[in-house]
Amino acid sequence: MAQPAPQQSVLAAQAAEEARRRLRANPRDAEALRVLGRALRDLGRDQEASQAEIAAIEASQHDPEVAAASQAMIAADLPRAEGILRSVLTRRPDDVAAIRMLAEIAIRMGHPREGERLLRRALELAPGFEYARHTLAAALDLLSRSGEALAELNRISGPLGDREQVVALKAALLSKVGADQESLALYRALAARQPDNPDIWISVANLEKTVGDAGAAGSYRKALEVAPTNGEAWWSLANLKTFRFAEEDIAAMEAALQSEGLSEDDALRLHFALGKAREDRGEDEPSFEHYRKGNAIRSVQTRHRPAETTALVDRSERLFTPEFLAARAGFGSQARDPIFIVGMPRSGSTLVEQIVASHPLVEGTGELSDIIVLARELEEGSPGGVAEGWHNYPDVLRELSAGDFRRLGDTYLERTRIQRRTDDPFFLDKMPNNWVHVGLIQLMLPNAKIVDSRRHPLACGFSNYKQHYARGQEFSYDLEHFGLYYRDYARLMAHFDAVAPGAVHRVIHEQLLADPETEIRKLLDYLELPFDQACLNFHQSKRAVRTASAEQVRRPIDRQGAESWKRFERWLDPLKKGLGPALDHWSGETA
Repeated sequence: MAQPAPQQSVLAAQAAEEARRRLRANPRDAEALRVLGRALRDLGRDQEASQAEIAAIEASQHDPEVAAASQAMIAADLPRAEGILRSVLTRRPDDVAAIRMLAEIAIRMGHPREGERLLRRALELAPGFEYARHTLAAALDLLSRSGEALAELNRISGPLGDREQVVALKAALLSKVGADQESLALYRALAARQPDNPDIWISVANLEKTVGDAGAAGSYRKALEVAPTNGEAWWSLANLKTFRFAEEDIAAMEAALQSEGLSEDDALRLHFALGKAREDRGEDEPSFEHYRKGNAIRSVQTRHRPAETTALVDRSERLFTPEFLAARAGFGSQARDPIFIVGMPRSGSTLVEQIVASHPLVEGTGELSDIIVLARELEEGSPGGVAEGWHNYPDVLRELSAGDFRRLGDTYLERTRIQRRTDDPFFLDKMPNNWVHVGLIQLMLPNAKIVDSRRHPLACGFSNYKQHYARGQEFSYDLEHFGLYYRDYARLMAHFDAVAPGAVHRVIHEQLLADPETEIRKLLDYLELPFDQACLNFHQSKRAVRTASAEQVRRPIDRQGAESWKRFERWLDPLKKGLGPALDHWSGETA
């Protein structure tokens, strides 16, 4: 550390002495402690400075206004707490305790980016304030910046690092960056400390499913031993696609639905689980009725607005013309590492991922959110940009330079580096929803390969209707909404087929099932990879799989069940209505 200039040292020493004089009169003088911390840091005495800074934070808790704000937060009166804290910071802008509390309010009110800004200021003022660092990690997690969040947690060295909420966040982040075995070990340690916590057992089971551990079902059962009406545990069992419920399980779920005080979330998950249980028994009508009830609850919760996606696709078609793309040829990072797999959820994209990830030159990473995060940052950073939805995107791309697109590509590669575990020259980013961002990908990473995984819209739509997602995919809980979403997706992909021929390779799920070797060879040719027998034997791969299809892609290709949706076609008219012309022109050949 650089030594302070002599004059600076003299002033810092004088400030420290004055602060100590005040503290002799009042050991809880928070302002004096803050002054002492700054002075000691200026003198290069960081450890003593941290002690003073933490003492200042603790002293601030006794301030009547800060205490009143804390009580308001406990009572969930966030506007009142925010008003008090802003008043405090007007007079004491370096009150770290108040800054951290204001950041927590921002996060709780759905503004994690503002929370991040405040927390970084708090840590600039008090680098040893580990509780603020934990809150910063939580904010970064909400912003889908898992690698940065994990780095912040790893900087916590004191007793806070062993607290269960910190360990739980670290376990979740490790899973998100692909360190599944490390994550599983932490969750198992937490389960030993909290054996009566069903959420921990569910997390253990989810990781066991991801890594292919046969104990997943048993861990979900442990959650149910603690909480028999836990809808997430029942649905998670159903979501083990090779699992079949026994009669006593069905009876237990039916009884749970009648439980007094059952939460809405537990109820909808129980309906999805019972839909799967009844479907497996060939009881189509009661099965669909359970799916309908579960989706009805979730659809009200999410309040998906199809017109917003349609408007986004309209803007994308207007922006991404042949002329616009030609004028920006050669922009972006020239890296060839990423292979993107886009499309609809439940379209066979996990199968495509497993096939390509089995190639010795390709690393499978999983569903990465980094493209979506970059797009959101562009939207929110633009004049009049919005925190939710899309207002200026993708039109904001019109203003970006070649250097801007290169920086976007480099930022993507830097953020995804934490997902890499091998030296393979290529890696997969399988995020179906990235179909919306194909234009952005082409401009920031022009040499990246993009694969569109596509499935018959009625098969895909019903498969989504049966699926309860942990988050996102709001369009999937209403059949007509899914049809409209699929229609917009097919329309935008057809647009890119026209303005950038050959840039996107399409894999039709049904054709892949019918003739795997032919379709795999076509896919590898597009990716400019030599054919490798391991791609045909993809089911032998031991890699972790984080999607609902985890068990299915660990088995050879099986066409059984590919058309099981036809048993339910009589109830799919809303889906057909939403699809419109896309129902007859879904494959892209005549779209």
